[in-house]
Amino acid sequence: MLLKNNIPFKYVFGKIKYEVLLVAVYTLIIVILHDRFNLKHMAIPLSVPMIMGTVISLLLAFRSNQAYDRWWEARTIWGAIVNDSRSFTRQVLSFVDDSAYESEEINHFRERMVRRQIAWCYALSQSLRGLDGKDGLEKHISKREVAYVSRFANIPMALLDLHARDLNYALKKGWLNEFQQVTLDQTLSRLCDAMGKCERIKNTVFPATYSLYIHFAMNFFILLLPFALIEYFGLIEVPLVVAIAASFLLIEKMAIHLQDPFDNKPTDTPMTTISRNIERDLKQLLNDHHLPETTQNVDHKFYVM
Repeated sequence: MLLKNNIPFKYVFGKIKYEVLLVAVYTLIIVILHDRFNLKHMAIPLSVPMIMGTVISLLLAFRSNQAYDRWWEARTIWGAIVNDSRSFTRQVLSFVDDSAYESEEINHFRERMVRRQIAWCYALSQSLRGLDGKDGLEKHISKREVAYVSRFANIPMALLDLHARDLNYALKKGWLNEFQQVTLDQTLSRLCDAMGKCERIKNTVFPATYSLYIHFAMNFFILLLPFALIEYFGLIEVPLVVAIAASFLLIEKMAIHLQDPFDNKPTDTPMTTISRNIERDLKQLLNDHHLPETTQNVDHKFYVM
């Protein structure tokens, strides 16, 4: 996710540098041809690109709004994951028979569940970005559990399965009553629903024809623009056309990046940062003082992942 401050111009310009260069060269060629050969017939009425520009602006605004809705839905889902992870940990730590509080086995059970929930958050973020969901799990769960989940294509699903198995085990041992087990299972169901929603966003492609038609229309508008301005501005129209084209191109690029919030780009939903915050909160509930390092305030970074 891009932060408010310190977004470098190089990053912004880098998204459209080749397109801007082509527009500048194209416009300069038209100006030279017009001035050298006095081709008055090259000019077209300014109203033609103005009408096209208005229509394209509305289409780009609608497209950007739809792309932002996808990005915001992804962020909302991860906000729910934060809440449910905290609730799950609180329930695991409190829904145990007080008479057995000092039991080493129960304390191990609690710690195992909480650390596995931390692992689930990291595994889900890795999987959504197309990376290896097993990467880094050994820091949070046992080698036996890592070996178990490695058999599955969907690592987060396998971790939730281990959660469910442990809840059943706790119920049979009498550490949880049936009501507590159902409540914890409902929390797991919400986590599973959140995972499914993220996968839906990840696997649902933004309509390609819609993007393609707007892209073609915008390029046609940029091609016409120099012919409409040539009689009014002369050589000055080169930076003017470049500025107008850059505005449209940047809006289109912004929409393209926002429509895929799990693509491992700076504009992503900051799943790693959110997972790190979850790890910090859950470890503090465990009285574990080995907290993860934060990268949020690094001066040279203008985004968080």
